[in-house]
Amino acid sequence: MKRASVVWPVIGLSAVAWYATSGMAQESSDPRRAGTRRLLQRSEEIALARSAAPANIADSASIYVFTESGFVLAERGTNGAACYVSRSWPSSIEPHCFDAEGAASIMRIHMREVELLHRGLTPKDAELEIAPDILSGKLRLPARPAISWMFSAEQKLISDSGQPAGHWRPHIMIYYPYLPPMPGADGAPHFLAGMVSGAGTAQSSFIIPVTEFVQVKARAPAPR
Repeated sequence: MKRASVVWPVIGLSAVAWYATSGMAQESSDPRRAGTRRLLQRSEEIALARSAAPANIADSASIYVFTESGFVLAERGTNGAACYVSRSWPSSIEPHCFDAEGAASIMRIHMREVELLHRGLTPKDAELEIAPDILSGKLRLPARPAISWMFSAEQKLISDSGQPAGHWRPHIMIYYPYLPPMPGADGAPHFLAGMVSGAGTAQSSFIIPVTEFVQVKARAPAPR
């Protein structure tokens, strides 16, 4: 981790290279991925978003919900963290919470990508649309290591090939630029203790599986 003093000052200059080589860019550009994202009831989406992290984080986090016009702030939090339900594919449900640094950087890039996919852009076109915003500073990469949580028991993930992957495993992601591949990595990850995603890129992260999912809290009945 001693590379930080070298990496972070020049990270903005690496934005285009990151988007060309990141795990996001390596996903399939199959046009079937484009199209309308799934919309949820506001109360349902808030509950799903909060299920992405433990209660001591999510209960005081800001919550964003997805609408026809994009993501909007639904509930303002007090701890700097933020949660939302990402949709990498039209049918996927990906509750995700970020710490304050991640919420100000990686999360906003991810939300912008979903908004562009909702407009019908392909993943590749979305990358090209976002890269200038990173270079200009409208969107930014993390200024320090950032943390995110994907603990929701209700996540519905889609593999890069377009196949349903269910809720996989709850995990923490620690974003840090240019992490090297895991020693001995031979392609297919085993996730026994953790793995590096996007190795060698500015968006690389260390994924740490955990043992327990967070259940979606029961929602109060709608007023009559």
